[in-house]
Amino acid sequence: MHANLLEVFNERDAARRVATTEHIYADDIRWTDDDGVTTGRDALDAKAAELQARLGDLRFVAVGPVYQTLGLGYLAFQLVKPGSSAPEGSGFDVAIVRDGFIVELYTVLTDHAP
Repeated sequence: MHANLLEVFNERDAARRVATTEHIYADDIRWTDDDGVTTGRDALDAKAAELQARLGDLRFVAVGPVYQTLGLGYLAFQLVKPGSSAPEGSGFDVAIVRDGFIVELYTVLTDHAP
């Protein structure tokens, strides 16, 4: 869950982000968020890069621990400006994991960033 949040959605270096996507996601990963469903590693990477461009210098930070049970993980997050702890947005990710790979990812925004 931390790799998903910090090494994919926070990672601005495309090569490092792609390396992480290959390590943690299934080939046919399905990511569902308010914009719809994105399928496949390449599509997820492209959408993550678009999201980063929209967010500018905002960064994701984990809020609280990862909660998990067999095949399911949950992690809350906030969006903050560098050097600040004041949240600009918040939400949480839920992941379905099979055979060591995230096969489904759901992102729910609880407070939208500007």
